[in-house]
Amino acid sequence: MLVVNQLTKRFGTNTAVDTASFTVEEPTMIGIIGRSGAGKSTFLRMMNRLTDATSGTLTFEGRNVLELTGRARRDWQADCAMIFQQFNLVPRMDVVSNVLHGTLGSRSTFATMFNLFPRDDIYRAIDILERLGVAENAAKRAEALSGGQQQRVAIARALMQDPKIILADEPIASLDPMNAQTVMEALRRIHEEDGRMVIANLHTLDTARRYCDRVIGMRDGRIVFDGTPEQLTTGAAREIYGAGDDFSETSTSTEIRDGSAGVDTPEAVVELERLSV
Repeated sequence: MLVVNQLTKRFGTNTAVDTASFTVEEPTMIGIIGRSGAGKSTFLRMMNRLTDATSGTLTFEGRNVLELTGRARRDWQADCAMIFQQFNLVPRMDVVSNVLHGTLGSRSTFATMFNLFPRDDIYRAIDILERLGVAENAAKRAEALSGGQQQRVAIARALMQDPKIILADEPIASLDPMNAQTVMEALRRIHEEDGRMVIANLHTLDTARRYCDRVIGMRDGRIVFDGTPEQLTTGAAREIYGAGDDFSETSTSTEIRDGSAGVDTPEAVVELERLSV
């Protein structure tokens, strides 16, 4: 389905993504891990065509999406929905209208200007919110919701596009462990129930192992690991994060045990900051 070949992005003399290559044969849930600055977000932005690549190809179902322009490029961005860390909702707009904005790319200028939505789209938006467990908030302003609820609204907006691929750029980085788990479970269900490809940038190893079928590790713009969650050993993690023998997976864990999470301890926060420098 997806072939990434020698994909490279340079900003002046800095290489953000360096000849990245991999192939995805079927819809899969993929986690991309690595330190901040490893090139994870730049890769997703190139894939969604928010940023142009310097060189290389990115082929989906036989077409190089990096060559698309105009309407074809916008159609690709509808097929390849993006979810951001900061949700990117309209705070003072009600939840269901935020979700309906996922259809803007397929609506006329007149309908967009006057915020006119077909009845079937409204029903579909509410159905998606119900699926994600936030339908009771449909009439509330987005700013009134918790972070985890807002991220599920952002996922609902992406689903309104009926995409083939969902790209999630650090979707749980600003969430507490309980909401992070809820959001990751929602993405996993979307992959399993809808057969959609999901590619998510993640910081924590346990999250990648628990929810993803495949894990790609990036360091300094290059792919240094590509394997199954079971192959993501502590040694492999050290290579991805450029850490020494003192590297501790426990300190990066967001797994919820007995109603608590290891990431809440001050030591864990210090370790995460150290690895993300």
